[in-house]
Amino acid sequence: MRRRGMNRPMKTDFWYRFSKNRLAVAGSAVVVLLFVLSIFAPWISPCDPAAIDLKNILQPPSAKHWFGTDQLGRDVLSRMIWGAQISLKVGFVSTGIAIFIGTILGALAGYYGRWVDAVIMRFVDIMLCFPAFFLILAVIAFLEPSIWNIMIIIGATGWMGITRLVRADFISLKERDFVQAARVIGAGDARIIFIHVLPNCMASVLVAATLGVAGAILTESALSFLGIGVQPPTPSWGNILTAGKDNIDIAWWLSLYPGLAILVTVLGYNMLGEGIRDSLDPRLRS
Repeated sequence: MRRRGMNRPMKTDFWYRFSKNRLAVAGSAVVVLLFVLSIFAPWISPCDPAAIDLKNILQPPSAKHWFGTDQLGRDVLSRMIWGAQISLKVGFVSTGIAIFIGTILGALAGYYGRWVDAVIMRFVDIMLCFPAFFLILAVIAFLEPSIWNIMIIIGATGWMGITRLVRADFISLKERDFVQAARVIGAGDARIIFIHVLPNCMASVLVAATLGVAGAILTESALSFLGIGVQPPTPSWGNILTAGKDNIDIAWWLSLYPGLAILVTVLGYNMLGEGIRDSLDPRLRS
């Protein structure tokens, strides 16, 4: 008797496995919700996130202001919805920068080996010696805090793990028969790297990118909380938390809601990344 799922195509098998993973589906729902909030923020947001109302300073959650107001009377729910847009922008742009740098360096190190591999990997080792967050703080000390600087800095300091991952994939793939066949027919190194080998590494890169977005969002929130990330009046979950810290005794909602938003977002991306990894793992296929 034929077992169910034995002859499913690879793509169908991936979606079947993914749909059966409840944590991955829950993570996907969180990510989709964030996208919806970010795209439709101008229409979903009940108030102007920058509108100051001195008559409603530090008002608790109510029917008018579901998440309360901050120290300037601004609606916290509206600022959190717009803050989701900032968080996703930072997460995707900074992760894209890290993926680009890490993929190029990892591909060169894994494909060419020898002194190219030695130079690149020693540079990776040097970068890994410095704690990433303190390295970011050191760089920001010489630059003006802004959302674009934050995205570039997070991306430029987060590529090392991707480099090692891509390098390992290239080392295992470059001696395969399809690469040898490409060499025999006269394909150049660039074509072999980008057309033949790199597409076979994309599954690992996709998982790393998904997890990297969560890390970038968490880093941006921490920097904004410290006052050196996204600057007011631009809404960010981190700078809303800063207001919560300053008014923790009388305005609990300023700490609770953005803190939960950061927790759920990072957890959602981590569950999505783990789900993609498990669904792509060939050892789990029947």
